[in-house]
Amino acid sequence: MRYQIMSKNFFGARTAFLAGAILFSTATASFAGAKDYEFQAVQTNIKQGPGTVVSVRLVDKRTGRAVPDAVIFTTRMDMAPEGMETMTTPVEASASTEAGVYAFTTNLSMEGGWRFQIAAKVQGEPETVQDELVLKAVP
Repeated sequence: MRYQIMSKNFFGARTAFLAGAILFSTATASFAGAKDYEFQAVQTNIKQGPGTVVSVRLVDKRTGRAVPDAVIFTTRMDMAPEGMETMTTPVEASASTEAGVYAFTTNLSMEGGWRFQIAAKVQGEPETVQDELVLKAVP
């Protein structure tokens, strides 16, 4: 009889442990958010002038892998690093041949520092990923 009680307790403890592990892993996965992603400039020195292509990579910081199929919905390019935040230029989405890399065409009309602000939605994530990159327009 004593063996049966120990056996039931053993299996009950094991079941409780497994249930806790499953709940913990589910909770951990659900806490992924915008902070787990970042945009990285493919190049930080960009040729100054019209028709300039700026490419950025969206990376999942937990895995180090590029994230394809994000929906980019906000972009802004300005000269805030040079103290001219009101100096902006249009940014248009361009085709990219590499998964997880997003390309944009713009006119970096002046040499110097440019700030590229970007926001995106990643599939399966409730929060918006937002980032700022500093680029340098060179002759």
